[in-house]
Amino acid sequence: MVNTRVAASETTATRRPGVVLFVLSLAAFMASLDVFIVNVAFDDIGRDFAGSDPTQSIPLSQLSWILNAYTIVYAALLVPAGRLADRFGRKESFLFGLALFTVASAACAASDGVWWLVAARVVQAVGAAILTPSSLGLVIAAATPANRARAVRIWAATGALAAALGPALGGMLVEASWRWIFLVNIPVGIIAFVGAVIVVDRSRDDSPTPFPDMLGAALLAVSIGALTLGLVEGPDWGWADPRTLTAWIVSAITLGLFVVSSARHRSPVIDAALLRVRAFSFANATAVLFSIPFAASLLVNILWMQQVWGYSAIRTGFAVVPGPLMVPLFTVVGHQLATRRVPIGVIVGVGCALMAGGALLLAASVGQTPDYVGDMLPSLLIGGSGIGLALPSILSSATADLPPAQAATGSAVVNMSRQIGTALGVSIIVAVIGTPIGYAAAHTSFTHAWWTLAAIAVLAAVVAPGMTPRRPPVPPVAAN
Repeated sequence: MVNTRVAASETTATRRPGVVLFVLSLAAFMASLDVFIVNVAFDDIGRDFAGSDPTQSIPLSQLSWILNAYTIVYAALLVPAGRLADRFGRKESFLFGLALFTVASAACAASDGVWWLVAARVVQAVGAAILTPSSLGLVIAAATPANRARAVRIWAATGALAAALGPALGGMLVEASWRWIFLVNIPVGIIAFVGAVIVVDRSRDDSPTPFPDMLGAALLAVSIGALTLGLVEGPDWGWADPRTLTAWIVSAITLGLFVVSSARHRSPVIDAALLRVRAFSFANATAVLFSIPFAASLLVNILWMQQVWGYSAIRTGFAVVPGPLMVPLFTVVGHQLATRRVPIGVIVGVGCALMAGGALLLAASVGQTPDYVGDMLPSLLIGGSGIGLALPSILSSATADLPPAQAATGSAVVNMSRQIGTALGVSIIVAVIGTPIGYAAAHTSFTHAWWTLAAIAVLAAVVAPGMTPRRPPVPPVAAN
């Protein structure tokens, strides 16, 4: 994600590495949290923006952009933002990104319409994309060589913590108002900003670096956005409607232009040489396929509990928690399997298969009468176990076959692939669920959604063995 080479005058580790790590991890936690915290607020946001009639709500196809706009922009800008931070200064980039993220959070809370909220989320994502790679670079620069790997693992673990706490924290905040899921970022952002100004040292790469391919990043964002638009609006517009077909044509054209831009630019978003490394290519394909059911299952389970079972936001948030709590436990299991020379691709494949099993179990058992322990909980535990095996292993092994100088960029590309999968997953679920009326229609559409996620998870399990690196990967770490 960032270039780990720093100027000779700046390689000395700070005297306050623990404080620096806390401040930087706090900001990274906040950026990751905003990917997960909004899921439980969709119903409340939809009802609030729909007006005074409590029976009306904004369609899910519109609400989904609150999440998708964030993930698409975040994905497209991660790599170029990291390179800009290396070039112009990591501390300066971090402070700018954090300030932008915090101000945009206030704008989100003040939004009086769904599209104003989506626009504020785009600005939020720009800030998150800037602060995330620069914070990692500052963590690396602040730590001593002996403690560097440990510091990076702690920084990365904040993402797993955000995934675990996001729905529960979001549920509690929504009880007061959905606007609090954004307002909570303001004091945290201010604390992190002031702390960074005081304790974080400057860091940059003094070696000449070309300006990153911002045109390529924009083309990638447009391509993913147009594909998402076609998926989300297809059920309402019609799959053969000119608007749907136009969205997909735009997606294909801009994707082609992105490939051309990447091939010609000195500092592309994705270097073609990286994709020629077999394990890295398979790791990115697996990351996209894995992230589709990973992100979509959280949303579809929340929608089922709120819209069919009638759960409140806070009850839904805490109901989701057992799944993420399985992740650290099975991260340890994955680590133990890797140390016993079980191929990393096999570990990831098993994890994806468990995710598929959890979705199929839920599709086969869930009914109209709420039965959390009998219907929902087993699926959450099985799916969470699979995530614990798969996600940390994907992140830890993806760059194992890359030269050390390309490992940071490779890591950023894998994280970009995850965000692309997240956007696609939400879009696919919105397209499959549609706007069912009545329990029978809802049960059918949600069952189709779980079957779809299971099928994609199985495909991820089939692709995963190809990502086994030739060199042993580093032990799995928690995801960001």
